[in-house]
Amino acid sequence: MTTATIPNYLDISLPVADRIADLLGRMTVEEKIGQMLQLDARDDLEDQVVRMHAGSILHASPEKVLRARELTLQTRLKIPLLVGEDCIHGHSFWEGATIYPTQLGMAATWDAGLAERVARATAVEVSATGIHWTFSPVLCITRDLRWGRVDETFGEDPFLIGELASAMVRGYQGGGLDDPTAILATAKHFAGYSETQGGRDASEADLSRRKLRSWFLPPFERVAKEGCRTFMLGYQTTDGVPITVNDWLLNDVLRGEWGYTGTLITDWDNVGRMVWEQKVQPDYAHAAAAAVLAGNDMIMTTPGFFQGAQDALAQGLLTEEALDRAVARILLLKFEFGLFEDPRLPDRERIATAVGSAGHTALNLEVARRSLVLLANDGTLPLAGGLTADESGRAVAAASGSRRIAVVGPLADDAQTQLGDWAGSSGQVDWIPDGHPREMISTVLDGLRAHAPADWEITHARGADILALEEDPEGAFFPDGQPRPQVVLPSAPDADLIAEAVAAAEGADCVVAVVGDRIELVGEGRSTATLELVGGQLALLEALAATGTPLVVVLLASKPHVLPRTVTDAAALLWAANPGMRGGQAVAELLLGLIEPSGRLPISFARHAGQLPIYYNQIRGQHGDRYADLTQSPAFAFGEGLSYTTVEYSALRVVEADLRREDTVRALVDLHNTGDRPAHEIVQVYVRDSVTSVSWADKELKAYRHVELQPGETVTVELSLPVAECTIVDAAGRRLVEAGEFELLVGPSSGDDVLLSARFHVADAAAPSAAAAANVVERR
Repeated sequence: MTTATIPNYLDISLPVADRIADLLGRMTVEEKIGQMLQLDARDDLEDQVVRMHAGSILHASPEKVLRARELTLQTRLKIPLLVGEDCIHGHSFWEGATIYPTQLGMAATWDAGLAERVARATAVEVSATGIHWTFSPVLCITRDLRWGRVDETFGEDPFLIGELASAMVRGYQGGGLDDPTAILATAKHFAGYSETQGGRDASEADLSRRKLRSWFLPPFERVAKEGCRTFMLGYQTTDGVPITVNDWLLNDVLRGEWGYTGTLITDWDNVGRMVWEQKVQPDYAHAAAAAVLAGNDMIMTTPGFFQGAQDALAQGLLTEEALDRAVARILLLKFEFGLFEDPRLPDRERIATAVGSAGHTALNLEVARRSLVLLANDGTLPLAGGLTADESGRAVAAASGSRRIAVVGPLADDAQTQLGDWAGSSGQVDWIPDGHPREMISTVLDGLRAHAPADWEITHARGADILALEEDPEGAFFPDGQPRPQVVLPSAPDADLIAEAVAAAEGADCVVAVVGDRIELVGEGRSTATLELVGGQLALLEALAATGTPLVVVLLASKPHVLPRTVTDAAALLWAANPGMRGGQAVAELLLGLIEPSGRLPISFARHAGQLPIYYNQIRGQHGDRYADLTQSPAFAFGEGLSYTTVEYSALRVVEADLRREDTVRALVDLHNTGDRPAHEIVQVYVRDSVTSVSWADKELKAYRHVELQPGETVTVELSLPVAECTIVDAAGRRLVEAGEFELLVGPSSGDDVLLSARFHVADAAAPSAAAAANVVERR
């Protein structure tokens, strides 16, 4: 009896390229087309895997991950599936997984090391459960605060986005795809998706190629060159061309200039949308052919692609060779993952030790603490005046005597809302309808009850409702079968709820009001026309302010809101984004003075929606600096955030002011902690090119440093910045350093009134030869 010879594609001794070629040679056209499909596992899984030969699935419940493997073994070639999921800020839809602050909250830490640790911990949990691929991080730049996906971004600055996104890619992908704890990272949404019209999701992005090169492409170029294995394409059109078939972006820039060899995946039904929504393709055959010829590899949730691609081949719109190029890139991922030898199914032992582990919970608390941004404080905070806690975590250096704190607001004890979008019961999947376990989540009310001094009284009143829902009059589903978001109906102020909250406030020494938005106002298809607090919250805040009891407002919100005078004039204001499972504990610790405020805004707050856009790095050139009826300045600026002490900046000096393009700007600045509490300061470094050949931003963030300062301490901080980073994009679309005068701007935020300035000069040089052009033109 002889042992059957295994096919070459299963022979691990052969080079991967040979294994891919062998497998391609064995596959039928239908099997190749199927490999390009990523389908929604909530639908008919058997039909997807057995009949359509799907190469990938997403939104697979734990049970369906195992069922999918059983079905794969029934197929002719038994090609393993890539299993994807939106693990955006933790393992979003695995019950009991660790859910971290949203990406916008993580950005408030300004800490790439923390972001990498979050992604690494997430990958450890995700990989244990049989998921191979996360659709994260988001590299979109927030420009319009009305957009529903602001919370998924790292804010408004391309440099900060690049720093944090690169860190998350490193964390997700670990030591490479042969690392059993690695998962595929996805850079999304390539490119310009967030440049919406009127804040509306997935609208036409009115972007020139120069504007794309100036702001939107640099973060993507950085992660492409650092090895992010997959890119997801945005929904929108740019200059009338859907990104899915934008040859300039996908081939000239991404595959050409940047040399990207990774895998491209469309966003949800991008191919179908060209037919039924954008109406730039007459049918699925033409749409499928256009998508493949443009260089797409994986087609997410367009079931019509399966027949459409077959029709395209029959009609001569598409060749099998074009299919092979895409399928080869998908197979490369599977071979490099080692899925043919080990399909990386759920591992019970790893799940038991990794998912929701104590170490990940501790990291979650650390990130939540660092994500909180104190925006206003008249001295009311910290409530306990304390610096330490006892073994149970309660404040022990408390103000003299017991105190009574009224915790009010619709979000003070709303555990699932605190987690934000893409988590638990946020609506994207159907197998975790009640969200993550309540006992894993600490709300603000929980946190204060657990950590305030034992003799303090903590009372609670909801005070207001935010919204109700009704079906969209256009119908419950989009043409592709996806559920259409319901219409939000703001709740009217409730006199009884307000009266209860007012009574609690009048009997308290301080009121902590937790307000913001809910998941129904956040996410895809959920952009908002207003930035004001919705429902009965404004009336509640007015009633609380009228009591005269010191009012501390905690803004637990997915995006910056336009805040009423009752908030901006409050005793204190804390922005908490969506702070994840341990967010309530972190908020309580900050309010009580058990930790120091250290977060800084990654995004600007508007005073009025009519100011938009409000981002700090706008192009120079306008008449004056205000509207006729309102200033143009933000309510709170990018980079802003307070401590429980004051740090003074002084004596900024550039070590050498005359520089060449290959040199480094070196500077020193003195910091003095004038108070009696420690400070974690984020020293921000901006550059202003004094005169440019084309219009450019007035200043840009180029570097930052974290500095610890003890009470009363003075330190000299060394700063360095390569001159090669001081670039603009000229009229021809080239990124370069222009000779001339520059200002180095250093301070605690982007606000001109707090920035110190020192000048340096970059020498002119003869026009470079083609060989020397790399010394002048910098494509970051």
